[in-house]
Amino acid sequence: MQVDLRTPWWIGAVRIPTRLVLAPMAGVSVQAFRRQGRRFGAGLVCSEMVSCAGIEHRNERTLGYLRVGADEHPLAIQIFGSEPATMAEAARMVEAAGADVVDINFGCPVRKVTKTGAGATLLEDPARAAAIVEAVADAVDIPVSVKMRRGLENGSRACLEVGPQLEEAGAASLTLHPRSARQMYTGEADHALTAELVERVGVPVVASGDVTSRARAQAVLATTGAAAVMVGRGAQGNPWALREILGENGAGPSREEVAAELVLFVRETVRELGERRASSFLKKFYGWYLGRGRFPRPFKQELVQLATTEDVELRLLAAAPGAAELLERLEAELPTGDEILLDMPISIYGGG
Repeated sequence: MQVDLRTPWWIGAVRIPTRLVLAPMAGVSVQAFRRQGRRFGAGLVCSEMVSCAGIEHRNERTLGYLRVGADEHPLAIQIFGSEPATMAEAARMVEAAGADVVDINFGCPVRKVTKTGAGATLLEDPARAAAIVEAVADAVDIPVSVKMRRGLENGSRACLEVGPQLEEAGAASLTLHPRSARQMYTGEADHALTAELVERVGVPVVASGDVTSRARAQAVLATTGAAAVMVGRGAQGNPWALREILGENGAGPSREEVAAELVLFVRETVRELGERRASSFLKKFYGWYLGRGRFPRPFKQELVQLATTEDVELRLLAAAPGAAELLERLEAELPTGDEILLDMPISIYGGG
């Protein structure tokens, strides 16, 4: 049976307008990326991981201010750490910043996170994981969600033990990426495990992993009973994948559309991060946007070598002259509204 991904669902009292969630990705999920995801149909967008230690220590070596745009809602801000009290304080901060959902990361497999007792490591310590969720849920009025992997080791079923405990501790939603931390992003996501988790908990479960097309999204939803699917790497430089998954338009973008979206993304990222940081941050996006046969391979390398983002814009618009009109239309359609700013800098792990 086909699932209409454009139907709403709920995390606690928060209405999510579509069953497509844009994943939190370190070094990717800046505000410009999230706002684009909302425009292309993601019902919920997520920040990259925010370090609780960065909040607790008021670290001046910050990568920027955490900002919530008026057009991002509903938005989940994801936090990571290993101490319940510190996580609770971080949750209060992100609620004050305007987040709709506090998301807790129990899935990051990266060594610099797991060695601190955070991320996927917490799946091997259910009591601490539950204590963190309970502390966060008690600290805020907005719903709490948790993103996790299956466990640390291949074949682990730790998520099935931990999941019901997290629900009991106050989690209003769970996201499962059914790979182990050891797997990182290799192999296939085992969504039979997702189906088992759905059977064991009473809160909505989001299925994450290998959702790259509408057919795959429908298959995962049908076989797992999950409330929604999460898309990550498939949306990097390819927001059109979100529309395809929703069933709105299966046709790929023209070169002009690609160039216009990339220029808009460049401008929004510069506005957010400043020219110096944005110039470095954006380089990986050029390959993501221009790949898939959209532009000749050497063109990406040409953009990477340009000195300024203004030079990049000029080169893109020269390569696809029709993009200028599309860009003007896109910018005219952008909603306006105040942004909510945290009044202190915080460290953002691995981010732009």
